[in-house]
Amino acid sequence: MNEPKAAAAVLVTMPHSHYSEKARWALDWLSLPYREEPHVPLLHRIATVRRGGGSVPLLVHGTHRLTDSTDILAYADALCGGNRLYPSDAALRSEVQALEERFDVELGPHVRRWAYAQLLPERQQLRRAMSRGVPRLEAILLPLILPGVLRLIRSAFRITPQSAQRSIERVRAVFLEVGERLSDGCGFLVGDRFTAADLSFAALAAPVLFPEGGGAAFSSFDEVPLAMREEVLRLRSTEAGRFALRLYAQERWLRA
Repeated sequence: MNEPKAAAAVLVTMPHSHYSEKARWALDWLSLPYREEPHVPLLHRIATVRRGGGSVPLLVHGTHRLTDSTDILAYADALCGGNRLYPSDAALRSEVQALEERFDVELGPHVRRWAYAQLLPERQQLRRAMSRGVPRLEAILLPLILPGVLRLIRSAFRITPQSAQRSIERVRAVFLEVGERLSDGCGFLVGDRFTAADLSFAALAAPVLFPEGGGAAFSSFDEVPLAMREEVLRLRSTEAGRFALRLYAQERWLRA
């Protein structure tokens, strides 16, 4: 890597994005200096496009532009010398990468669709979550653009009652698979220590678990619709749910 570890990076995020939380957690865990730059949905593209990106998270570090959460984790791990989030052992590393890809593709999008389906009617809650820490002008503009943002979200993620139901079923299936994988008693998904696989699962599952102590901006659990609370409690009670909550309690602010 060309840039020294001590050179602060910029992480462009949306406050409520679970993919942003995945990248944020990695940088925190690896103790990499960075400055977070949160933006509200839609307006975030002003910040990302001018830096050569599209959506969030976007990590800017010297001449490097990382536009995908998985790429950010791999880059940060390599910057720290490797063998932190990704084992140096080739077989274990391949296993970690395969699980991370599965969570990115299978868990993250379905968590997002289901959670949005529950919260789109709750405009005040979404407004608070989406505006946490953003520039003052964006916070002022958000109420004006929020109806359009919500329409765009519903369209872009194809949110309907039927698609939301299919998505929560997919989420439950991934939770079941993770629970079965944990049945060996090792306490982690790959090997005997925390890796990118564990981090990815916990971060991307966060919107259906409402963990304490995370870095993402979520609605207050006590204020979300009853049906959402009931599903969250069911998922929390699973082996995978307990595992993710344990990772938030033990690993979220731990330094490698």
